[in-house]
Amino acid sequence: MVTRITLIEGDITEQRVDAVVNAANSSLLGDGGVDGAIHRRGGPQILEECRRLRASHWGKGLPTGRAVATAAGRLPARWVVHTVGPVYLAEEYGERAGLLASCYRESLRTAAGLGARTVAFPAVSAGIFGWPPADAARIALGTVAEVLGGGDASAGAELAEVRFVLFGAEMYGVFERAREELFGPEG
Repeated sequence: MVTRITLIEGDITEQRVDAVVNAANSSLLGDGGVDGAIHRRGGPQILEECRRLRASHWGKGLPTGRAVATAAGRLPARWVVHTVGPVYLAEEYGERAGLLASCYRESLRTAAGLGARTVAFPAVSAGIFGWPPADAARIALGTVAEVLGGGDASAGAELAEVRFVLFGAEMYGVFERAREELFGPEG
C-alpha cells in the first residue's frame, strides 16, 4: 500500500480522520495551543480518559517522545493520539531532535495499533515549545517518510494517509519548502 503524505493549512480539530495527533503536555490534562484546542473541541470525554491514564500507568505524566491514545470525544475523528514533544534547547539539540522524531514514530505506531488508516499531525514542538519551524518540518517529514518507507513496518503498514495540518500560511509554507528539499518538487 502506498501511503500519501499531504499538507494542508487548517484547524486540526476539524479533521475527519481516524486519529488526530495532539501536541500534548506531559500532564495530559490540556493546556494551551493544539492541546487546549483539542481538549476544548473534543469535550470532557478526552479529559476523563486522560485522567484515567494519569491515575494508572502514567502517574508522573507522559514522557517526552512517547504517545498514548484516547477516544476523540466530539472531534470528527475516532481517536486522539497524545504525544509530548521536546522543548527546543540548542545546547541539547541531538538528544532533543531524537525525541522529536520519536513523537512521530510513536504516534504512528500507536495509531496503527488502533487500526487507523488516516492520521493528522500538527507541527509538534514548533509552537510554544520553540522548535525552529524549518527544522521541525524536516524532522517531521523525514521521520514519517522513513517509517512509511519500511523503517518501522509496525507503524506504517496499513496507513493510507498521513496529513500534516498546519495552522497558518507561514507554517504551511515552511512545511512545503521542507517537503520539496527532502523529496523534490514532485514530493
